[in-house]
Amino acid sequence: MSNCSDAIDKLYYLGPESGISGLNRSDFAIEIKVDEINRTLTICDNGIGMSESELENNLGVIAQSGSLQFKSEKDLGEDINIIGQFGVGFYSAFMVADKVEVFTRSYKEEQAFCWVSRGAEGYDIKPCEKASRGTEVVLHLKKDTEEENYSRFLEEYEIRNLVKKYSDYLRYPIKMLVTKYTEASEETPATPYKAEETLNSMVPLWNKKKSEISKETYSSFYRNDFGDYEAPIRIIHYRVEGKVDYKALLFVPSHAPFDF
Repeated sequence: MSNCSDAIDKLYYLGPESGISGLNRSDFAIEIKVDEINRTLTICDNGIGMSESELENNLGVIAQSGSLQFKSEKDLGEDINIIGQFGVGFYSAFMVADKVEVFTRSYKEEQAFCWVSRGAEGYDIKPCEKASRGTEVVLHLKKDTEEENYSRFLEEYEIRNLVKKYSDYLRYPIKMLVTKYTEASEETPATPYKAEETLNSMVPLWNKKKSEISKETYSSFYRNDFGDYEAPIRIIHYRVEGKVDYKALLFVPSHAPFDF
C-alpha cells in the first residue's frame, strides 16, 4: 500500500513537468482485488509506473529504494509524502506468496513490462500488455499448512483489518469490492451483493477534530498501534498554533509496563 501511495505521489509531482496536465488527487486510487478460486491477491495503483530499467533497479536489487533516491533528488513540497525509503518492504510479499508478478507501465512509455519471481531463484522481466500507466502486484498465495492459514489473506474481514491497522492514513482511497446486503422485508430476505467501498479513512486521527472522534475510536487506535489489551486510562489530544504549530495525541496506559 505504501509503495502504491509513493507511486501516485511521484506522478503527482512529476506529471506537470512531463506535460501531463489536469492531475487531481481525486483521480488517484489504490485497488485491492481478490480471486479466491485462483488464490491471488492483487494490489493496483494508477501512479507513475516503472520502465524495464526501473524494474531492474527497484525490484531486482534488495535494499535499493527508488523512493529514497527520488526524495533525495527532488525538492518536495508539503503535499508530497514519500513513505517507503528502505528498499525491503516489497519483499515481505514472499512471506505469504510463493510467486509474485508485477505488471507495470511507466507514465513516459507505451510499452508495459512484467516482473516475475518465486523469491529464491532470481526473476524474469518481459514485455506485456497493460492498457494504462501504473502498477499491479499479484500475489499467488502459498498453500495452507498446519502452522499457517494463508487463505485468510483472501478474506474480506482480514483485509479490512490489515488496511485499517497499517494503511488507514494513506492519503489516497484504498478500494475493494465488498459484500453488502439488500434490505430485508417481510416478503423477501436480505440478499448479498458486491459493491466497491473505500476501506481507509485517509485522515490521521490526530488531524481530526476532537468533537469528531468517539472514545471507542481513540481506544481502538491505541490498542492496535501500541499492542495493549486494555484501553488507556487517559487521552490527551490538543493542537497548538503560533510561531510553531503542532498537534499532540498522548495516551496514558491503564497499567505501567512490567519492566518500568
